[in-house]
Amino acid sequence: MALVLKSFEFRRERERVWQELEELVAQVERRGVRSLTARELSRLPVLYRSTVASLSVARAISLDRNVIEYLEHLSARGYLAVYGTRRHLRESVADFFGHRFPAAVRQFRWQLAASYLIMALGVVAGLLITLRDPDRFYSFVSAEMAQGRGPSSSTAELREVLYASKDMRELLAAFALFLFTHNARIGLMAFALGFAAGVPVVILLFVNGLTLGAFAALYRSRGMTLEFWAWVLPHGVTELTAVALCGAGGLVLAQSLSFPGRSERLRNLAVRGREAGQIALGAVALFLVAGLIEGIFRQLVHSVPIRLAVAGTSAALWITYFAWKGRRSPLGRP
Repeated sequence: MALVLKSFEFRRERERVWQELEELVAQVERRGVRSLTARELSRLPVLYRSTVASLSVARAISLDRNVIEYLEHLSARGYLAVYGTRRHLRESVADFFGHRFPAAVRQFRWQLAASYLIMALGVVAGLLITLRDPDRFYSFVSAEMAQGRGPSSSTAELREVLYASKDMRELLAAFALFLFTHNARIGLMAFALGFAAGVPVVILLFVNGLTLGAFAALYRSRGMTLEFWAWVLPHGVTELTAVALCGAGGLVLAQSLSFPGRSERLRNLAVRGREAGQIALGAVALFLVAGLIEGIFRQLVHSVPIRLAVAGTSAALWITYFAWKGRRSPLGRP
């Protein structure tokens, strides 16, 4: 009976504080800290500290378990309201794509340029080797990616892929999904394997370029070079940029381990890894955009000039975005 009375008195004396904190925390959870008035904002930490003190006392005098569990739950919610992020998810997303992502790309522009160069060398090598020896096509392109295309395919069969007929759209939609997952896997592997001195990064980027070069050689041999690039580039500008961004992130990891400077290797990797991780995270969004272009636009629009115009527009937009978006003024304002 004494324990029951002690618990009842303890709750009665402090319950008003707990209820007020619970109301403020619920409001923060629903609408954010900015929804609080100045008075409520000043009361929030006071109420939180009072509730934590109540929890400490409740544990010390061994009150009933229900009170302790309630205070533990309320204190955890109060902690997040007081010390957690002050921004809504949409604000964080806007800040990431509006400033942090393009700023990280500019910071590692030389690693990005190196990634593009490695892929370009792969494209040129795959193109020249396959033109000289068409059978090399099968060395650079897997059967799953070739989807029945190869030097033995007729010109009509190759053209049918570029201008999907109704009968082939379902097949090409599946192929678009395959290309998206393939390039996303290559890109994220290039980022994740950067710790191995960057060697796997270079290999993956170069091999990806070899595959594209082999396809370019195949269509060039049939006089469809312009049509092929008009087919690839509307989504390829975005998708290959995403691959290059992942490669750049992998090169950053490799550089942080191989050339740590005055910092310890693991510490340098932790710092640079967080910065490079922003590039990889942004690249995932680019892969999604490329997948939409590949799965919808390319199947519906067959005009070569329009396809090339979309590719050129995509390139201009990405260059402008990465070059200028989110730059800070001398006063620190965007």
